[in-house]
Amino acid sequence: MTSTHPNMTSNVEHGNELVLERTFRAPSALVFGAFTQAEHLRQWWGPRGWELTHCTLDLRSGGRWHYCMKCMDQAQAGFYGMESWELGIYDEIEAPQRLVYTDYFSDAAGTINTAMPSSQTSLTFEEVEGGTRVISRSIYGTEEALKTVMDMGMLEGISQTWDRLTEHLSAQQAK
Repeated sequence: MTSTHPNMTSNVEHGNELVLERTFRAPSALVFGAFTQAEHLRQWWGPRGWELTHCTLDLRSGGRWHYCMKCMDQAQAGFYGMESWELGIYDEIEAPQRLVYTDYFSDAAGTINTAMPSSQTSLTFEEVEGGTRVISRSIYGTEEALKTVMDMGMLEGISQTWDRLTEHLSAQQAK
């Protein structure tokens, strides 16, 4: 199953792997930094109407990225005020070409929510003409786990998140 959203391609492989691809008009060092520095992530991570109200990051193998997205948009009535806590544990870091982490739903204390699906995500940052191609591969434990996050609207959320990243990168380069 392959689908194309504006500016992003998504594909499900092997039933439990979600592959996303998008090219950003920025050098790989800047794009990699946007994914690995809290001061950048606070500016763009999350779908429209959501903000990071908490973001700590320890970029090293075994380090943790703990954050909370909160819906601040009253127009999103069903979600307004909702918090989504997540925890990433870094497995591999090869700046600025590759980043691998295990992604979990968590609580405010960083305790992993084992009732929700987790994934191992591998991000590659490839220099291409005019920018950087980001390829995200998220492997879930089962097809059902992937279906669960897809049914939660994850694909639309990441599309909006990467749109916000495009805007952030443009603003950073205009400085």
